[in-house]
Amino acid sequence: MVIKFLLYFVFLLRVLSPVQSKLSVDYYSKSCPNFAKIIQDVVLEKQLAIPTTAAGALRLFFHDCVVGGCDASLLLSSTAFNKAERDHEVNKALPGDAFDLVIRAKTKIELACPGIVSCSDILSEATRDLVSMVGGPYYPVRLGRKDSLVSHAADVEGHIALPNMTITKIIDIFAAKGFNVQEMVALTGAHTIGFTHCSEFANRIFNFSKNSQIDPSLNPEYAKGLRKLCEEHKNDPTMAAFNDPMTPGKFDNSYFINLQRGVSLLASDQAMAFDKRTKPFVDLYAKDQNAFFQAFAHAMEKVSVLGVKTGNKGEVRRKCDSPHSLPAAH
Repeated sequence: MVIKFLLYFVFLLRVLSPVQSKLSVDYYSKSCPNFAKIIQDVVLEKQLAIPTTAAGALRLFFHDCVVGGCDASLLLSSTAFNKAERDHEVNKALPGDAFDLVIRAKTKIELACPGIVSCSDILSEATRDLVSMVGGPYYPVRLGRKDSLVSHAADVEGHIALPNMTITKIIDIFAAKGFNVQEMVALTGAHTIGFTHCSEFANRIFNFSKNSQIDPSLNPEYAKGLRKLCEEHKNDPTMAAFNDPMTPGKFDNSYFINLQRGVSLLASDQAMAFDKRTKPFVDLYAKDQNAFFQAFAHAMEKVSVLGVKTGNKGEVRRKCDSPHSLPAAH
């Protein structure tokens, strides 16, 4: 038994990077014992008031982590001298309610434990709580991240998958972060909640090609409904549709069932139902929600430790939209 434990311990040391091994689920057990409860209370209040908060926070969390690591760099505001990540074109559609959630939580945390809890830990914990609250899997969140000192819009390019990208390009983007095809498909299942602006998929339902007004991979009746919904989208850029029209507020596997039926807003999502590399996982998750939940939870744990900063590599911000200390000159 002792030998087995020692072997397992050695295995853990090899698997976890030195930075990741400094993180722990009970990081704030002594320094901020009410951390989890405060986050849960803020999350519950916000989600009940604004039901799209969960989807917004999930996008905010992912967009932050894949650019330079989970360090809340996406929360920093631009200045007269620097354009921050949040003002890059791909991030401009991130909902204000997701940012507001972190600000509210940080305000309450600072009253209880001033200068202790990072904004990146707040976002990571809140995202997990929200996913679980709307029906998704619960997974452990290791804590102890520090916040970045800088944020540059120029760093965003090439790190976030776009609707017009090929499956090969998207697979390559995820692979560069250490995610295989199965993990990529599972993470894309986050589109089971939330909405997408009409402008993101208008090319699939209006003037798709010389031969067809709509993308033939779309369900015809669904496309007809989308055309009606989005007919004024050029005059009103806020017009949007739910990613999952069947259970829009519930985290489940309906998204994958919809893909099989041609009920998908984004071309890059729909392509996963046909590509031989991704189709087996789409079919598996459409058939087995537990398999999807297990894969999603595992992949989210991996996302949550991407490029984390500990020790003097970062700081604990007092306000999430501005650095507490100035970055060192290079």
